Amino acid sequence: MRVLKFGGTSVGSVESIKNVKKIVEACEEPAIVVVSALGGITDKLIDTARLAGVGNNDYLERFEYICERHHHIIDGVIDNEKKEEVLKIVDSLLDELGNIFRGVYLIKDLSNKTLDAIVSYGERISSIIVSRVIDKAIHYDSRQFIKTNIQFNKHTVDFEITNKLVKETFSNIPKVALVPGFISSDSGNGDTTNLGRGGSDYTAAILASALGASRLEIWTDVDGFMTADPRVINTAYVIEHLSFIEAMELCNFGAKVIYPPTIYPVYHKNIPIIIKNTFNPEAPGTLITQDIKSGEGKAIKGISSINDTCLITVTGLGMVGVIGINYRIFKALAKSGVSVFLVSQASSENNTSFAVRNADAELAVKVLNTEFAKEIEMGEISEITAEKDLATVAIVGENMKHTPGIAGKLFNTLGRNGINVIACAQGASETNISFVIELGSLRKALNVIHDSFFLSNVQVLNIFIAGIGQVGKDLLQQIKQQQPRLLEDKSLKLNIVGMANSKQCIFRREGISLDTYETELKNSTATASPAAIRDGIIEMNIFNSVFVDCTASNEIAGIYKELLNHNVSVVAANKIAASSDYEKYAELKRIARRRDVKYLFETNVGAGLPIINTINGLINSGDKILKIEAVVSGTLNYIFNVISEDIPLSKAIKMAQEAGYSEPDPRVDLSGQDVIRKLVILAREAGYRVEQKDVEKHLFIPNEYFQGSLADFWKNIPKLDAEFEEKRKQLVKEGKRFRFVAKLENGKTEVSLQPVDNRHPFYQLEGSNNVILLTTERYKEYPMVIKGYGAGAMVTAAGVFADIISIANIR
Repeated sequence: MRVLKFGGTSVGSVESIKNVKKIVEACEEPAIVVVSALGGITDKLIDTARLAGVGNNDYLERFEYICERHHHIIDGVIDNEKKEEVLKIVDSLLDELGNIFRGVYLIKDLSNKTLDAIVSYGERISSIIVSRVIDKAIHYDSRQFIKTNIQFNKHTVDFEITNKLVKETFSNIPKVALVPGFISSDSGNGDTTNLGRGGSDYTAAILASALGASRLEIWTDVDGFMTADPRVINTAYVIEHLSFIEAMELCNFGAKVIYPPTIYPVYHKNIPIIIKNTFNPEAPGTLITQDIKSGEGKAIKGISSINDTCLITVTGLGMVGVIGINYRIFKALAKSGVSVFLVSQASSENNTSFAVRNADAELAVKVLNTEFAKEIEMGEISEITAEKDLATVAIVGENMKHTPGIAGKLFNTLGRNGINVIACAQGASETNISFVIELGSLRKALNVIHDSFFLSNVQVLNIFIAGIGQVGKDLLQQIKQQQPRLLEDKSLKLNIVGMANSKQCIFRREGISLDTYETELKNSTATASPAAIRDGIIEMNIFNSVFVDCTASNEIAGIYKELLNHNVSVVAANKIAASSDYEKYAELKRIARRRDVKYLFETNVGAGLPIINTINGLINSGDKILKIEAVVSGTLNYIFNVISEDIPLSKAIKMAQEAGYSEPDPRVDLSGQDVIRKLVILAREAGYRVEQKDVEKHLFIPNEYFQGSLADFWKNIPKLDAEFEEKRKQLVKEGKRFRFVAKLENGKTEVSLQPVDNRHPFYQLEGSNNVILLTTERYKEYPMVIKGYGAGAMVTAAGVFADIISIANIR
């Protein structure tokens, strides 16, 4: 024999009731079928009763809807030969219900006893209807055998009487027994009572336990327990198996698949529970047994949360060492019917915090201020207050107890994403770690935990990109090309959730299509500004977030600090921040370390070459940088490579501009400012405190050429051609070439135009390539050489992409 329970959505429509009929009639063994009220009817009954209780005539309209809803279902599911009988029974019950509403309306009083009687009609009527739909089903009234007593102003099951009556009632179980869930009766006076919202599950569990059922089936509108709330986490999936303990923990902390007390009766009899979907009966569902099973690499089974949390703290030095304080706290709360679902106490005993529902907060504070009035007056305990707008999250899994470091990983993950834990609790069994956070951080917390503990099949990076110029476009194209491979091979999803050009910006949590982003950005009505970009990212408050700066904007660089302080990693192709005042640079690095996020700017020097990472690796492994020599301007290297007898200096500069190697105004490159910034960044990463003003400049173009307009520059620059040609010819005779070299040695920095011979590593540098020589304590006799493409949008974008991937920490 098995017990099947069908919830409100399962009996909420004509089609769903037909599904119930197919499921039940397919059972080969005897079945007890427990049904809830039609979906939404219980809420409608309560709403109607409350309107009548305040003398509001609108209750009649609500009552009419209740009647019509049941008549509609009867018309759709009951055969014509049974319809007259069913309508007679149902209409009689509806008449009774109407009379009760009328009485409440006339006396303008709605007692708990009357409300219990009113809500019982939902299950009483639905069970009559369904019993006439399923072949050979026999209807029972659960009020005859589910008995309750009053404890703490709530109806609790009297199991001694109930189990005896259930066994007597079902001593000969028919093929199908149809029972209304939720409703019961007082064991003393026989008044109609109920088992609380979700009580139909409980009814089914009580019957299954008393009768020793082979299993308890809970049929609902979902495929089973999910790893997290799918409305918040779209990658949540069904948990195939849970232990009783795991299921109880998830239920107690907000998972609404089944009513929490349901598990206890069957747990003691080791009766399996299976959660199934009435609308997708082929799905395997979730099996709940005593066994503990865990998927590979998954120490936790699921995440549950309560977004209706208030934290109350009792604190004071007068609590230290005093026996019985907690006894008084929880006794006072229990006597007032306040339920506590989390407790956290300091080891010093000077405070105890506990979580309750927001609706219970005012009563809890009042009760405790009364209980400890004397201690509060004497100053031994502070006045008790409540902190609202909080949420409670629980991670659940029996295998956590066998996995070291779960708590450490949890709190590290939360901290890295800027989520502050206000209170936490963990039992010695390690089955559940619960913590309280601000309500506004709940979505982020659920997502990042789901992502970090491998409950998600993929790891997600949520990326914001500022600057959709050539580098930004190439980056987006590379991401688009690599997304399928990264997802398939590395289980990494790169989700572009925001982007901005110089005029417009767009933000979309679920992701922006890289097929249509240009059109979407062009049509966006949101104006881009550093403040708008910063606020948009912070307000989105999304987990695993990365800001990518592909601009050259000083203002955009100015928002890094706030983003890092909000636990947003920063990847910068923009070199302004890293080369600005040393204190600003150092502060950004400190914030990133403190917040456990990344501030990466590999492409600031050498585009895609691994220069900064190499320097960091050397220093972090105990080496010391003694000297850096570098050609790090692709523009200037290109110019000095193409200068020839036929190509004078002025033409070489023009060619660099036309090829896209230089800035639109090539004076930016010719001034050496770009090289100076790069040298400052290299020196700082090498461990030296250097400012731009500390760099000695030996430029090859006189200062007057940088004055006036760009047109003036192009007009005057040919005047230097002859002089440079003479120098070039002399170098050719000597077997040398010009290179614009950045140098750090003995803490001193300089940039200058230098001749190098064919034995020097800089001599054969082609095109716009860069080269860096690192002389260290380990690489003293033979310096380390890093050489390759050092300019161009494509390789710069690739370097930015590599920084992004490094944040994901994939292998």
